Amino acid sequence: MHKKERPLTILDKIIANKSIEVERAKQSISEASLTKSKYFDRVSNSLARALKNPEGTGIIAEYKRKSPSKGDINIGAGISETTIGYSEAGAAGISILTDTVFFGGFKEDLEIGRDKNPKTPLLRKDFIIDPYQLLEAKAWGADVILLIAANLESKQIMDLSKKAHELGLEVLLEVHDKAEIDKSPMDFVDIVGVNNRNLKNFAENNVNASIELIEFIPKDKVKISESCISKPETVIELRKIGYQGFLMGENFMKTINPAAALADFVSKIKS
Repeated sequence: MHKKERPLTILDKIIANKSIEVERAKQSISEASLTKSKYFDRVSNSLARALKNPEGTGIIAEYKRKSPSKGDINIGAGISETTIGYSEAGAAGISILTDTVFFGGFKEDLEIGRDKNPKTPLLRKDFIIDPYQLLEAKAWGADVILLIAANLESKQIMDLSKKAHELGLEVLLEVHDKAEIDKSPMDFVDIVGVNNRNLKNFAENNVNASIELIEFIPKDKVKISESCISKPETVIELRKIGYQGFLMGENFMKTINPAAALADFVSKIKS
């Protein structure tokens, strides 16, 4: 009898597509060309430092047009005005999606975000599987890259995070359960983010994962909670148990004016 294969998850499909994208990009733009970008030699802004600032908001505001689970979120929001507004509203950092097929992002979004927000830490939000993408991130103006434990082996996490540090990029490692924490070498990880949403099915709409995993994250790492955060009270409660940052995208992006929504959210946290 043939062993029944498990159905492909959304994450499987994204990674399969990403592998093809990366190989095409390598054929199109050489590594040498990437290193000649105007942003490649700039000194990165530290997201970890911004999140540790007791006077800061701790909010990493995300710019994304759509997602696999929600479909179109805000196709019309401009990258310039949204990211400038985020910075002015006090975002500790800005996460910018560069995956096109599943999230509607473009490398130009990151480049424009960099140009318009020179002092704000920028995260390249994508599915990193190859060192070439780290060069892209540096070339496009990112300060931080995302590594997702759910789709990487331990050696990949070690190799990619070490290479990122060599390029002067900070590393945000995203986990969803204790097994992912246990398998992940943290030597070159600056920030550990707990994604409250399960990337394999994009289900779950609570912050239980963050509450359950806080005790297992190394004490010396900056800790952030990601996704499923919509109320100021949730941020306040998560802060009490040790989280310093909160990555929020859909909550702001689904509004007519994402930057104004962030400003309102920040005022409620502070009050």
